[in-house]
This record gives sequence, structure tokens and C-alpha cells, in this order.
Amino acid sequence: MIHCFEALGNKIALDVGSGSIFLPDDLAFDALKLWDTHSQEEIKNILEKEYDKTLVAETLDELNEMKAKGLIDVNHNYTDEDLKMEGPSVVKAMCLLVAHDCNMRCKYCFADTGEFHMKNRILISYETGKAALDWLVKKSGNRRFLEVDFFGGEPLMNFENVKKIVAYGRDLEKKYDKKFKFTITTNGLAINDENIAYMNKEMDNVVISIDGRKDVHDKMRPGVNQKSCYDVVLKNAKKLVEARKQQQYYIRGTYTKYNLDFANDILYLADEGFEQISIEPVVAPETESYALTEADFPVMEKEYDRLAHMYMDRRKNGKWFSFFHYNIDLTGGPCLKKRLNGCGVGNEYVAVAADGDIYPCHQFVGKEEYKMGSVLNNTFNTDMQAVFANNNVLHKEKCKNCWAKFYCAGGCTANAYNFNKNISEPHDFECMVEKKRLENAIAIYIMENANK
Repeated sequence: MIHCFEALGNKIALDVGSGSIFLPDDLAFDALKLWDTHSQEEIKNILEKEYDKTLVAETLDELNEMKAKGLIDVNHNYTDEDLKMEGPSVVKAMCLLVAHDCNMRCKYCFADTGEFHMKNRILISYETGKAALDWLVKKSGNRRFLEVDFFGGEPLMNFENVKKIVAYGRDLEKKYDKKFKFTITTNGLAINDENIAYMNKEMDNVVISIDGRKDVHDKMRPGVNQKSCYDVVLKNAKKLVEARKQQQYYIRGTYTKYNLDFANDILYLADEGFEQISIEPVVAPETESYALTEADFPVMEKEYDRLAHMYMDRRKNGKWFSFFHYNIDLTGGPCLKKRLNGCGVGNEYVAVAADGDIYPCHQFVGKEEYKMGSVLNNTFNTDMQAVFANNNVLHKEKCKNCWAKFYCAGGCTANAYNFNKNISEPHDFECMVEKKRLENAIAIYIMENANK
């Protein structure tokens, strides 16, 4: 399969099977656009209507030579055998919901402003947190490096127990020869000097939620009293990022129908001094006034293009920042299994709610049909784990013939369920957005590495 596209003024061809990427001339580009759907003779006849016959023949000879070398038109025909598992996978990562409560009332919150649709605002106990780490260590097998993300709600509302749980984890490291990578995701409202010092010591990564410009942020992210908390959040975030010396953090925002000029929010955050930025499209039912729909996509597409041009300009002219979705590794990157399975939801990665119940990920919490067990009684539904383990792009009809499958691994499983009630049926709108960002990311990588 060959995907041809234009981005940042370049004509680009991606061979999906080999991962090879080319910057062909006009003739070769037109030939490659026809490669998957036409015979060689048909391609020749079509091209000769526009190009010199001799050049067409030379170009097709060169492309067929590349095919013989395994550079284009590569079809590995991956099967389940390529992913054969020796029983259930180990669990190596956990989202630990330390707070089913929040000190903000974000209007687009998938977690129902922190309650996770359980109608019960609770904080995780130290005992449940300990049990979660014990469970993870037991399920991790020989895997030494483990990941735990303290999440909510707002985890800083339960920070004393977070610190106790981390300390317990450090004891487990010594006892079982493990190494925990702790991260925390916060809305930034309760950040202070004391917890900054602690996070810089113990947290490998910190994610801070800011949507961009003040009016954009305040429209969707008010405090409990429905008043603006933007100035406090921005001030706290700057203080933390400065203390972390611009390392190991992300500013994570959400854009909605209300700010389809979201590139301005990204540039605003960069101008405020943040270098690690991720802004995501809101995921919401179309009945919500702020929801994004396919009708918005043409505007979003142009905005991603506008961002790509400004992004390149800033990175070349001394105003460097990193946009998460324009980062891509075309020379190494994840292994085959990771490319087909993605984040490992429900298999290598799980979420543990504040009451100890286990779910495939944080976006499944509260959905009783997807409860996988409990860390409090050491139960785990390995049959459900196997279902998620096998929910890869080889088994998703929409993914089989998609050029982006080895980069997105089929998209977000929770979105598939929430929109289609089927974890194996990707959300079409998400696919559209992901493919657009990927094209720009590939073009940016090529342009930034062309002379290296």
C-alpha cells in the first residue's frame, strides 16, 4: 500500500508496508498515486497522456527496481502468528485514580467533573493505593520498569496519600528489583512551592491542563464556584515548569467548536514560555454545543496546516517549542507489537479506581460491563484481558486497508466504544483528525532532517 499526499509544499509518498518515505518528482508522484489500483500498462497509458514516453518508461523502471529491493509496494501480510502470546501479557502500566473529586468543574469532563459517573466523590485510601502497587508488581512478571500515573479528578486534592503511595512504591523497588516511573496529571489549581519540590523529586513527568488563551480556558474550565481560575493556574504552571527547567512535563489542552482557531492557543502557550505542548480535540456527543463534528473538519484541517507552517518557522527562527502531535520517529519508533496494539489498554495497561476496581483504562471507569476485577481481592478477568490484547489493527475491519494503521494502532479504544459501542470499530472522526496530523508530522520530520 502506498499513500501519496502533499504537506508543507512537498509531495510525499509513504510505503505503508516498509515504512519507506520518498519525496518523488511530479511524474513519480503521479505514478505512485496509481500504483495500488492500476496495472503497469494502465499506469503507463495514463501517464503518457501528460508526460514524455521515454521519461515514463524510465520512471516505471526505477520504481519497479525499488519494488524489487523491498522499498515500495511491500506487503508483509501480518497474521495473528506474528503476535502470538504465551498466555496473558504482563501488566506494566497503571492509571491510579487517587481522587474521584475535583476542584474545578470543566464542562467537557469525560469523568463527570471527577465522579466518574459513580455519584460518589471519594479519595483513594493509602491501603487501596498500596494494594494497587502490590497488584501491579505481581502482574508485571519479569518486567522491571513499571509506570504509574496519578490521575483524577484532581490528584493534588489527595496529595498526602500520593506521597505515601510513592514512598511505598520505593520500598517495593528495593524488595522486588523494580523501578517505578511515577507521573501526575493536574489542573494546576493547587500547585504550590511544597508540592512542586516534591513533584520535581519524585515525578518523572507532570501533565498540566491549560486550554490556551484566558477566554478559551475560562469558557470550559471554571472553578467549583463557576468563576475564572485561569490566572492562578497559569501562574502555578509557569512556576512548576521553571522549576523543572522545561523538562519532563506537558501542557495539555482541549479545543472545542468554540475555538476552531486553536493554533492561536498553541502559539499563545508557547509565547507564555511553555515548550512542551499538546492540544487535543474535544471528544463529546454531537448533541453538546461545544462538540466537534465532521462538518468542522475542513476548518480544522486548514488550522492544522496553518499551525504546521508557523511551527516550522518558529523552530527554525529561535522560538522553539514541541507540539506533541507533530513529533514522530521515522527511523526507529515502537516495535511491531506496539504499532499494532497501541497503548495496551486492558492488556498491558489498566486503570484502578479509588475503590480498588480495575478497568481497561481511565475512560472506562464506571462502566460496570468493563470492570475487570479489584486490587483489594486480587482478582483480574484474564478473558477480558485477552479480548483487549487481540483487539489490534489486524482484527479491525476499518484498519486493515488504512495507511495510518502502523502509526495510530487503530485509535482510542474508549472512543470506539463510546461512539460505536464496539471496541473494534474506530471512531471515524478521530481517524480523520489523526491522519491529518500524521501527514503534517511526517512532512515536518522530513524537512527538519533533510540535511542531517
